[in-house]
Amino acid sequence: MHYQFLKDAGETPERCVTVSAWRDTPYFSDAERAALALAEAVTRLSDRPDPVPDEIWNEAAKHYDERALASLLVAIGTINVWNRLNVATKQVAFGRIPEAAAR
Repeated sequence: MHYQFLKDAGETPERCVTVSAWRDTPYFSDAERAALALAEAVTRLSDRPDPVPDEIWNEAAKHYDERALASLLVAIGTINVWNRLNVATKQVAFGRIPEAAAR
């Protein structure tokens, strides 16, 4: 589902299939990397004593104003809620990556 939305919005297959490896690929801007780091930290709260270190927050704040940061946090929270509801109710994620794009 998300892959198709991204593709329809003009994203390249390389960016679509490498989001989970964002640290190791050249396809994301510094602002996107900051947003992805924030999303990862907010999602994985129990991974470290300080779940969202100042370094991660400050990097995001360099690229996004207060309103954009608030929107980003709401989006992260919404995605996390849906993921947790799907896990709790054993729902299967919608959509799949087309075979040609996964190669």
